[in-house]
Amino acid sequence: MNKPDSLKTGPTGHSLGRYGSNISVKALKNRILAAKGEIPADLVLKKGNVVNLFSNSVYEADVAVYDGFIVGIGPDYHGREEIEVKGKWITPGLIDGHIHVESSMLLPSRLAAALLPHGTTTIIADPHEIANVMGTEGIRLLIEDSRSIPFDIFFMAPSCVPATNLETSGAKLGPSELKELGNEPRILGLAEMMNYPGVLMGLQEILEKLILFQDGIIDGHGPSLSGNDLQAYLTAGIRSDHETSDRAEGMEKLKSGMMLMIREGTTTKNLEELLPLVTEANSRRFCFVADDLHPLDIRGRGHLDFMLRKAVELGLNPLTAIQLATLNPAEYFGLKERGVVAPGYRADLVVLSDLEGFRVERVFKNGAPVVEEGELMGFSHEERPTVDVRPLSISSMESESFRIRDKGLKARIIGLIEGQALTGVSYERVKSVDGWVVSDIKADILKLAVVERHKGTGQIGLGLVKGIGLKAGAIATSVAHDSHNVIVAGVDDLDLYAAVQEVKRMGGGMTVVKGEKVLARAPLELAGLLSLEPLEQLIPQLEAVNQAAASLGCSLKEPFMQLSFLSLAVIPELKLTDMGLVDVNRFDLVNLFVDN
Repeated sequence: MNKPDSLKTGPTGHSLGRYGSNISVKALKNRILAAKGEIPADLVLKKGNVVNLFSNSVYEADVAVYDGFIVGIGPDYHGREEIEVKGKWITPGLIDGHIHVESSMLLPSRLAAALLPHGTTTIIADPHEIANVMGTEGIRLLIEDSRSIPFDIFFMAPSCVPATNLETSGAKLGPSELKELGNEPRILGLAEMMNYPGVLMGLQEILEKLILFQDGIIDGHGPSLSGNDLQAYLTAGIRSDHETSDRAEGMEKLKSGMMLMIREGTTTKNLEELLPLVTEANSRRFCFVADDLHPLDIRGRGHLDFMLRKAVELGLNPLTAIQLATLNPAEYFGLKERGVVAPGYRADLVVLSDLEGFRVERVFKNGAPVVEEGELMGFSHEERPTVDVRPLSISSMESESFRIRDKGLKARIIGLIEGQALTGVSYERVKSVDGWVVSDIKADILKLAVVERHKGTGQIGLGLVKGIGLKAGAIATSVAHDSHNVIVAGVDDLDLYAAVQEVKRMGGGMTVVKGEKVLARAPLELAGLLSLEPLEQLIPQLEAVNQAAASLGCSLKEPFMQLSFLSLAVIPELKLTDMGLVDVNRFDLVNLFVDN
């Protein structure tokens, strides 16, 4: 399934074939004539500083565009429209090689509108979050929503739905479902293979999925893999990794042939640690990705433009930094018409007022203006999209459902690590009253629960967590990686119950409760993951829930995103699912209490 060879219809309306765009002889002839200057171009950016990633140079030239493609770079081009950009820099549109649309809590079209002002024109999305809730129906919903927008969204087929057998998900994607998805034109390959133990054990279903995409692109997800295990993982045809957090680990993966995706997301940030690995000799083996990026960060810091600024501040050459966000991901994913400013490539162009600061003034998608003076053009947010909103299937419960009997032994405590999806584990005696475990505010040990919400089983996983900091109340969310059951942490059982009930009433979302009263809420009506509102209307809701959590003593910058990772049973060390505590290193369920 070599997807770049089998693309049929591009996301912006262009027809794509085995070797690029299927265009008529007349259309191709007109491009050639425009390149020769014998007919006027549609658009000419005059006298800009062109960033050439092939020659690793910058020089003043005109950039001529015809029929959505760059047709010429040189002096004295003329067009029906000419824009003077002297003293500005012209770069390719930015490409994010690995992002989860769902982490933005925005529909794809809403996310596109949020990213374009930051110079991003293409993303490759792994829709495994919505797939864990709605299966292939959810993936097709994202594909359809992004079909006719001035922004390219490609997808990877989710490899691990469910991510593990240690949690309850809303769907299962086996080899047959993936084979069907492989026929979708904008699905480029197999998304991050999170079940690396399954690969190493040679599980039948995992191997069948890998074989389906052997002639395409297979992304990896191998935190801390090394030695023979890493070699075996790569032997399966896996070619990238975005979970590298240590420099020595990154060097081993680089030497073994992986495309290292340097991540700087909302929770997990690896740029500063891994950037020293990038040299002039090996720079083509890296790219920048966001992975999970929260709406507040999109507004506050930006997207890949933020990573470029930070990389340059850390000492990376600006042209090399741009290469990691354009040419490198384009070549890795086989997007032959994107990633550079050169004749024959799509006119996905960014005009900057500051190269090192990557200050975006204008953005062109397929030669059409979509951002001017930093402001978005042509996107309307007046109407809410019509989608099938379904309620959460949470069975009847009560506050007593969150009670934990004290067994008089030390308990396994999940240790939250701010800024990481990784967690630690400690073994401690717990506070109890009348034989029942209670939250210990002084020790910052809170009750944690994961409530199954797909099948109405009534299953609830119970545990304890250190590091959230709440002094009262509870916080809950239906965004809980990867199966997205409802996760809640809090001080009091009544508030735990009230918070889960509020999430259920909203049809999904985030809430903060104190004294059984809702202090703030942010509805995520679609699959409990996505808002139907644009970024401008979602932001105040998210700010409200964060501020409410802070008012109860939580000191985390992103409390709900940190909470969402406490159920991610593929990232070490100790996590909680609706089935119970998971020792990720053993890849098995373990008891809350342990013998001395």
